[in-house]
Amino acid sequence: MRLFGFRLQLGGCGILGVGIWLSVTQGNFATLSSSLPSLSAANLLIAVGTIIMVIGCLGCVGAVKESRPLLLAFFILLLLIFFLEILSIMLFFIYQDEIDRYAQRDLKKGLQLFGTEGNVGLTNAWMIVQTDFRCCGVTNHTDWFEVYNATRVPDSCCLEYSDNCGLDNPGTWWTAPCYERVKDWLNDNLVALWIFALCTALTQVMTALKINDFCNKLSHVFDIKTA
Repeated sequence: MRLFGFRLQLGGCGILGVGIWLSVTQGNFATLSSSLPSLSAANLLIAVGTIIMVIGCLGCVGAVKESRPLLLAFFILLLLIFFLEILSIMLFFIYQDEIDRYAQRDLKKGLQLFGTEGNVGLTNAWMIVQTDFRCCGVTNHTDWFEVYNATRVPDSCCLEYSDNCGLDNPGTWWTAPCYERVKDWLNDNLVALWIFALCTALTQVMTALKINDFCNKLSHVFDIKTA
C-alpha cells in the first residue's frame, strides 16, 4: 500500500516537473494574457502536481498507521481528482474551438497594453515570443496595425533586428501567427504530456483498487478482534 502511495507521489512529481518545464521554457507566453496572466497550462500542471503529491503523502501516512479514516479520505480524494481530470479533458476537446477563440481575443486585448506603463512583463513577453518563434501578432502581423494605428509592427517582428525596423517594408517582417506557432510547439511535445497523463491515471486507478482491498482487510481484522 505504501508503494502505491509512493508511486502516486512520483506521478505528482512528474506532473509538477512538466509544469515547471513548460514554465521555464515557454513561460513568457502565459504573461501575454491581459485578464488572467497567472492562469496557464504550466501553472495548472504545477498546482495539480503539488496536490497529487500531498494526497500521495496522505496515503503513505494512512498505510503506515493502518488508519482506515485516512485511507478512506485518500480514496475519496483520489477518485475526485481522477473524475475531475477526465471531465477537464472532455471539456477541453468539446470546447476546443471556443477556447481558441477566447484565447485569441484575450491575447489581442493584451496587444493594446504593449509598451504602456506598468506592463513591462507583457511587453518583454511579446518581444521574446516573437523573436524565439519567428512570428508576429496573435493571428497575423496586421494585428499590430490596430495597436499603432499605422502600418508598423514592433522591432521584434523583424527578420533582421535593428532600431525602428518595424517601420520598414512589410517584406522584412515575420508574418507567421504567434498563436499557431505556440500551438504547433505544444502539439510537437504532446506525446510526452500524454505519457505523463496516462501513467498518472493508471497509477490512480491501481491505487484506488489497492486501497479498497486494503480497507476490506482492515475491516476483516477489526471484526475478528471485536468478535
